[in-house]
Amino acid sequence: MDWGNVTAEDLVDALREVDWSSPPRPLSEFFSRFTVPKSLAKWDSRLKCNLYYYRTNYFIMIVFILGLGFLTRPLAILSAFLTAVTVAFLNDSFAGSFSEKATRTIRSFSPQLAAKMRPPLAPVIRGRPSAKRAIYICGQPRWVFVLISSLVSFALWYISCGLFTVSLALLIGLLATILHATLRTPNLKARLNTFREEFRAVWRNYSEI
Repeated sequence: MDWGNVTAEDLVDALREVDWSSPPRPLSEFFSRFTVPKSLAKWDSRLKCNLYYYRTNYFIMIVFILGLGFLTRPLAILSAFLTAVTVAFLNDSFAGSFSEKATRTIRSFSPQLAAKMRPPLAPVIRGRPSAKRAIYICGQPRWVFVLISSLVSFALWYISCGLFTVSLALLIGLLATILHATLRTPNLKARLNTFREEFRAVWRNYSEI
């Protein structure tokens, strides 16, 4: 993939649709080789490539930095957890996996309730399912869970008086992410992984036809 031609919107869509259940990259690879980009175009391409390839590492690093900032505030730790869950709900893979596991758990003691949690059928356009399907969690639109978790986490932030702390910790985490993504030289493995993700996306779209 030519990351120089990928827009910020394309990168956000890729991060939203990609499978986040994959384990993080090894630390020996994460901290292996650093160089300064030679031009603005190379920096832009490298930044997008690393943000996509090391997405799980960056997410864990930001959550870890947030956790360090709230060692003396247990309620703020719960707030940070709910905020992380809210962000995770925006990812299609996580939302689908969470809905499936929650439904399976409820089915074990209440099959009737689990049956009501089934998502509605996908719309059919000219005899085939719509390519752009809405995401449902436990039978409800995803935005319902995102809104509820956002409101609860914001209320906990307000009660714990940790808004300044979370802002500072989040800023440090984002700066550390951008700094690493800027200096980490993309390796061949990262580029091959990108091509593999592209093939999976194309095959998934083909299989839905």
